[in-house]
Amino acid sequence: MERSLQLGNMTRVQEFVLLGLSAGLGIRHALFAVFLTLYLLTLLENTLIVYLVCRRSELRKPMYFFLGNLSCLEMCYVSVTTPSLLVGLWAGPCPVPFTACMTQLFFFISLICTECTLLASMAYDRYVAICCPLHYPLLMRPRVCLGLAVTSWLGGLLVSVVKTACIASLSYCGPNVLNHFFCDVSPLLNLSCTHVALTELVDFLSAIVILWGSLLVAVASYVAIGRAVLRMPSAATRSKAFSTCASHLAVVGIFYSATLFIYARPSRMEAMDLNKVLSVIYTVATPVCNPVIYCLRNREVQAAFRRTLSWS
Repeated sequence: MERSLQLGNMTRVQEFVLLGLSAGLGIRHALFAVFLTLYLLTLLENTLIVYLVCRRSELRKPMYFFLGNLSCLEMCYVSVTTPSLLVGLWAGPCPVPFTACMTQLFFFISLICTECTLLASMAYDRYVAICCPLHYPLLMRPRVCLGLAVTSWLGGLLVSVVKTACIASLSYCGPNVLNHFFCDVSPLLNLSCTHVALTELVDFLSAIVILWGSLLVAVASYVAIGRAVLRMPSAATRSKAFSTCASHLAVVGIFYSATLFIYARPSRMEAMDLNKVLSVIYTVATPVCNPVIYCLRNREVQAAFRRTLSWS
């Protein structure tokens, strides 16, 4: 009899409740206005970049091809997590059906893994352009660029299928309250009432392969770029190159630091308030900064934008 009751309890959770960001009503509504503005700004910035890359022939280069992919990704990325953040800020804790929660988790994992490998591909592209300029047309020919982009998207999709399947197969027998603003890995593992060692191992190994692997490629590329810049004869050229690399490294460093701290751990994360703060950094702050740092400060993009405006 007791065994039957336990088995019944294992399947009773049909939905989760997202707590969202913990704050008073007035603060929540102020944060709602801030995050809604950032969300719309992110969509506007990235839509502009995709439009320019697709329409302007002078931007049909490998670097802008990757930037266009990054912009498409981040529009999807923020649209997966930010709406539930905004709902939580406006209405308070909100229920999410189990299937919807797993769907959100699937797209989130897929997109964050894709972004990791895409940032590494962009770093490699800059390495080839600066350190091997004579071989750049061959090493970054269209087929190679397309292969790197497709590998990034398919790799993220594959990792997400495995991780989401593992997490969805766990039993959740209550409570069903997620101390987060979207369905994430650590909060779901904390609610599981079954053995999660295998799922944690899969999560940890995928983090090692995707996060650490792409981070090593990005760091190695920027180190090689830094050495090449130091050998440049002109001080003005070195200063300009270092300024660009420093801004890129800042974005890459913030993104990877937050994601590694949360996901490259072989155990559940208990400090969920810290988890939420770090999640805001890479789901809200980084996507709104990336278009400005990577693209909109670029003179070629600015010139293409001005020419587009003059034709309208």
